[in-house]
Amino acid sequence: MDFELRILGSSSATPSANRHHTAQLLTIDNQLHLIDCGEGTQMQLMLYKIKHQRISNIYISHLHGDHYFGLAGLLSTMHLQGRQQPLHLFGPPGLSEILSLQLKYSGTNLCFKLTFHELDTGLYRKIYEDKKITVHTLPMEHRVPCCGFLFREKPKPRPLIKENLPGFLTPPQLVRLKWGEDIRDEQGNVLVRNSVVTLEPKRSRSYAYCADSRYKPDLLPYLRGVDLLYHEATFADDMRERAHYTFHSTARQAAEMAAAAQVRHLLLGHFSVRYKDLTPLLEEAKEVFPKTDLAVEGSIFCVQE
Repeated sequence: MDFELRILGSSSATPSANRHHTAQLLTIDNQLHLIDCGEGTQMQLMLYKIKHQRISNIYISHLHGDHYFGLAGLLSTMHLQGRQQPLHLFGPPGLSEILSLQLKYSGTNLCFKLTFHELDTGLYRKIYEDKKITVHTLPMEHRVPCCGFLFREKPKPRPLIKENLPGFLTPPQLVRLKWGEDIRDEQGNVLVRNSVVTLEPKRSRSYAYCADSRYKPDLLPYLRGVDLLYHEATFADDMRERAHYTFHSTARQAAEMAAAAQVRHLLLGHFSVRYKDLTPLLEEAKEVFPKTDLAVEGSIFCVQE
């Protein structure tokens, strides 16, 4: 099953010729989740040959333009191209009003069902669930209400060892074995021991998206052990005071968060346009957390089972 993150945009408030506003696409088992939608997102989707009609959920972290100015255009294109499948949009208070006004005064009545889920950005809360994953909000500390998102796969079934299975088992009993149960008779005696006929399940994977925020150590319990952590790194650490004043983080702070949370892999993003060369930010972070990469346009990060 796929678990793949593609970076569409990595710049902070001001874009540059080579860096676009924030947007990411997370693919989990062929389902596409768009995380933030800065200006130019649909152009990036076309550049990387991603069919935007396949996107099922869109998550907007906060209402600074570099994180959502591309949304109205993307929805309009979906409408013009005749999208029919429903779309779920998760975002902070005010986003629904903004979109309603844009659609109203452009005379647009979307030809697909758009369901808006208003988020309480100050809470850690489950906002989405299907058969395979859950998504929770992560409360950020920014100048406006802002949240990140934590994507987790649910526990996976245990593979059956077919040659060890007795022939009398029914389909419901096989399902129970896959989920870790022993098979017992009416008196409670074990007929088939799970450990004999199944293997360990594949590992459940996770991705945490920490949007614009000051360094926030109280997130650590939610981030502990995640496979892939994206953390904003707007500034180098020599501008730590500037980062704090503007409610942002430095590359070193992102690495400190990754190290404290014992994550597997750190991604840096949301770079200030002042940094033409991002190498110093990467080197700064790697001094603290070696398994760090830059979340730059076109990069793909796969999490293995």
